[in-house]
Amino acid sequence: MNLGLKGRKAIVCAASRGLGKGCAMALAEEGVDLVINGRNPEVTNATADELRAHGVDVKVILGDISEPEIQAEVLAACPEPDILVNNNAGPKLRDFRELDRQAILDGVTQNMVTPIELIQKVLDGMAERGFGRIVNITSLSVYQPILGLDLSSGARAGLTSFLAGIARSVIDKNVTINQLLPGKLDTDRIRDTFKFGADKAGISLDDERARQEKLIPAGRLGTPEEFGKTCAFLCSAHAGYITGQNIRLDGGLYPSAF
Repeated sequence: MNLGLKGRKAIVCAASRGLGKGCAMALAEEGVDLVINGRNPEVTNATADELRAHGVDVKVILGDISEPEIQAEVLAACPEPDILVNNNAGPKLRDFRELDRQAILDGVTQNMVTPIELIQKVLDGMAERGFGRIVNITSLSVYQPILGLDLSSGARAGLTSFLAGIARSVIDKNVTINQLLPGKLDTDRIRDTFKFGADKAGISLDDERARQEKLIPAGRLGTPEEFGKTCAFLCSAHAGYITGQNIRLDGGLYPSAF
């Protein structure tokens, strides 16, 4: 299927590895020029080189996307994006009793405030140009609580509710806003979760991974590549009738008929 994206321009936040990289790679394969963001210079520049192999233009902005000056640099590098993929590191796994006020504020800033700020800056331009696709990478924990990720869950659920009405206010301008909710995908983040669980249960990391995989009806972890392909479809010319949705990629883990 031709997604109708060749020549489009995208901003992909936190794209040096994991799910962000999966999304950037899928868009590059469709001919989308990219501005990617990451904190680690070596890893982010290596990812940029991989993306350029698809014949697209790739600019790198290094730093924490939650910082206003980094947001300004990203938007200067891509002042008229057709696509925005919001992604950011989540708070570390920890018991909620260990969270002080600053940690809570930092978590909300990273996973709720920052995406809202970026959407504020790009939404009207997308509407004026008659095309825009915004995809927010949140988490299955918005639906299904994960002990130790309470702060991440709360911030991402807040983002989801905040954007629900906004998504419906611009779809008539061919601008959509949707969320992708990863379940157990094979990333550094899930490996941290496995270690947290293994330590609490007093078992090996391999045993914890095997235990977790058995909980998934698919019987395996998902991949950043298949996650990225789903993102690319939501960004495509064919997805203009999908907005305000929370799309779970979880191998059937969340037990719901609706």
